[in-house]
Amino acid sequence: MRWKRVMQLLDVHCEGEIGKVAIGGVPKIPGANVAEQLAWLNSDPKGKELRHFLVLEPRGAPIGSVNLLLPPKHPQADAAFIILQPDQAHASSGSNSICVTTALLESGMIEMSEPETVVMLETAAGLVRATATCRDGHCESVSLTMVPSFVHRLDAVIDLPKWGEIRFDLAYGGIFYALVDVSQIGLRIEPGQARRLVEAGMVLRQAVNRQFEVVHPEIPAISGVAYVMFRDVDPDGAVRTCTTMWPGRVDRSPCGTGNSANLAVLHARGKVRPGESFLSRSIIGSQFEVGLSGISEVAGRPAVIPTIRGRGFTFGLHQVALDAFDPLHAGFALTDVWGEALAELGEQQA
Repeated sequence: MRWKRVMQLLDVHCEGEIGKVAIGGVPKIPGANVAEQLAWLNSDPKGKELRHFLVLEPRGAPIGSVNLLLPPKHPQADAAFIILQPDQAHASSGSNSICVTTALLESGMIEMSEPETVVMLETAAGLVRATATCRDGHCESVSLTMVPSFVHRLDAVIDLPKWGEIRFDLAYGGIFYALVDVSQIGLRIEPGQARRLVEAGMVLRQAVNRQFEVVHPEIPAISGVAYVMFRDVDPDGAVRTCTTMWPGRVDRSPCGTGNSANLAVLHARGKVRPGESFLSRSIIGSQFEVGLSGISEVAGRPAVIPTIRGRGFTFGLHQVALDAFDPLHAGFALTDVWGEALAELGEQQA
C-alpha cells in the first residue's frame, strides 16, 4: 500500500460525545509548551494539514473530535493533548479530557490502580487533574478538576435582525463561551430542535466574535469565542445545556468547559457557593455532575475551580492512512452534512 502517513485512533465517547484519541503515529508538534503547540497547529499550514487529515472527509466526519496525544512538557503531567475540530485546534475540553483519561487507562498506556487512579493531563489551558474510579480493569467514571474559570463580561447585549436584542454572558472555562438563555430565541433544548439550535448558534457566534474581542490575559493562544452554549433549567433544578459547534452540530455531552464557564457566571451572581454541586444535562439527557471546589484568580480577576464528573466508554480501534496519490488527500467538507455555516464562513473545502 502507498501510505504516506498512518495513525492509530482509539474510539471513545463521553456521555455520547465522541472524542477519538490518536495514540500512535502522532508527528512531532513544534513548541516549547502545549500553548505554543496549539498556536502552531492553528497557524502553520502543516498544522492545518494534519488537522484536516484527521477531521475532514473522507477520513473524518462532523461528529466528534480527535485528540492528539502528546508527550507532556510540564513536570507534573502524565500526558498532554490538544483537541482537533473542523474549525481549529482547541485548548481544553471536559468531555475530551474524560475520553483521553479513559483511553490512557484502558489501553494500558498508564497503569490503572483500583479503586482510583489519578492522571495529570496537560492542556494548552493548564493542568487538569483527572481522578478515575476504576474496577475490574474498567474506568467507571472520571472526575476532573478543571483550570481556573472566570467571567469576562456579564449581561452583554447584541442586536440581531431575527431576534432583536439578545443578552448573554461571556466567560472562560478552558476556552471562551457566549452563554445564552435559550428562551430568548424561542427554542427548547431537545433533540428535535438540534438543527435550529445549531443554526442560531452559528449566527450568534459569528456576530459575537465580530463585536467582542476576548483574549486570555495569560495565554494569548486562547482567544475568541469558541462556542455558543444555550442554557435552561429543568424542572428538577438541573442545568440543561446545548453547546453549538462550528460548522453545524451540537455537543452530545453536557459540555465540561461550557459548564465551567457557566459555573463562573453562577458564582458571580451568587447562585453557587464553594462546596456545592449540581447536575447538568445534555440535549440527549446524558449527565455531568458539576461542582465548585474552590476560589482562585486569573490575572487579578476572580475565578472558580470547577469539577466535572462523567463517564467515558471505548468502542473501537482503527487506523487512518494517507495515500499520497489520492486527489482528495487534503480533505473536504460539504454543506449537506456539515451545515450552512461552512459556506457562510468561506470554508467549503480544505
